[in-house]
Amino acid sequence: MTRKTMHIGIDDTDSTRKGCTTYVTALLVEKLQKLVEFIDYPNLVRLNPNVPWKTRGNGALCLRVRYDKNFEDKIKETVISTVEEHADLAFKGTDPGIVFFTKARIPREVRAFARNATTGIVKLEDALKLVAKFNGEAMGYNKRRGIIGALAAIGETLQRDHTFEVLAYRIPENYGLKRKVDETSIFRMDKATEPFTFNNVDEEKRRVIITPRGPDPILFGVRGETAEAVKKAFGLVKTLEPVERWVIFRTNQGTDAHLKKVEKLADIEPYNPVVVRGTVSAAPHMIRGKHVIFSINDRAAEVDCAAYEPTGALRKTAIKLVIGDQVEAYGGVRRSELGRPVTINLEKIRVLRLTQKIVYQNPICPKCGKRLKSMGKGQGFRCEKCGSKPADASKVAVRVKREIQKGLYITSPRSQRHLTKPFRRYGMEKCRKPAKMIEDWHSL
Repeated sequence: MTRKTMHIGIDDTDSTRKGCTTYVTALLVEKLQKLVEFIDYPNLVRLNPNVPWKTRGNGALCLRVRYDKNFEDKIKETVISTVEEHADLAFKGTDPGIVFFTKARIPREVRAFARNATTGIVKLEDALKLVAKFNGEAMGYNKRRGIIGALAAIGETLQRDHTFEVLAYRIPENYGLKRKVDETSIFRMDKATEPFTFNNVDEEKRRVIITPRGPDPILFGVRGETAEAVKKAFGLVKTLEPVERWVIFRTNQGTDAHLKKVEKLADIEPYNPVVVRGTVSAAPHMIRGKHVIFSINDRAAEVDCAAYEPTGALRKTAIKLVIGDQVEAYGGVRRSELGRPVTINLEKIRVLRLTQKIVYQNPICPKCGKRLKSMGKGQGFRCEKCGSKPADASKVAVRVKREIQKGLYITSPRSQRHLTKPFRRYGMEKCRKPAKMIEDWHSL
């Protein structure tokens, strides 16, 4: 019996009204398990979250399998028919893609393509050239844009830092209805599994964040450091509706894989996720919606930084910055609009240096010790208590203690993107893939 290796990439089967590519993958796990040996957990690869044509979470999937070459056609037929049955092909903007790659090792160029798809913008033409160069097969529907994600999922082999997620799916009768889970059990699960799971709850708002809100098939998902940790967490969540199936995925979520360091502000480009340093050049101010805006520069260029209201703790930090503070900004770049410079939509701020904050106060009355009151611009000061008007009185500079410290500040869990590394993960990073898979990593 001749054994071969196949990497199956899938992307963009869902729409805003229904579907989920992870669910299509979960169905394929069931349908293929008698035909193949899975050599990795299904890979859930989140790509650049800032591309304007992205799907909801911009996640692509890859199944990596070994199989008897006599089953190759059957495997491909099963994948194609399952995607065609469950993709929302009639929805404008749903452009599914499937890529089959029958190489044991992923070529360096394909791995580089995956990296570029996570940190920047890539083109469909480039994906198709790579598929052809390495004798892969690609199928696309509608505009075929899903081929990009499908190839990127194959190319991101998660050899370095990675996490896991267990996803539980609803029975079809409950799609679109309010999800029924015992929220108290989720808070208990979070405490019982920390620090090996993350982003289960938002303590600031006392809100559960493992249940999505849309009409997709997912009931809930728990992310963590190991397959064992998320499986344990799954068992601790009390559901109040049936679970149709569940699967553990290996993923790049919570790793900051999208963020790319840029040396100069002038070099940042729209839609790219960046890490860049600068000095606060325009004081933070709050605009409608309680969003906080400030500017940074590096002598050659200036950009705006935005901490939106849902970022919670990050927004509260941003408003306390002053001109002269040196910061490192992390986030996606929004293109310039209406004459404004490009804007970094902040995910994190690292405060590198705090400048002295000086405020100017009215002077103290030399006779009675009460603080003087200004009589108007250029008209001096007067003491309301004793009536004196010191001729030489002027504003006094006072150094104010800063309300923030140097260090890293991250947006609140409820507004963190899939790829944003939360505080709980710092120090938990990995440098190699797991030696082996656990036995029961899916429900069937």
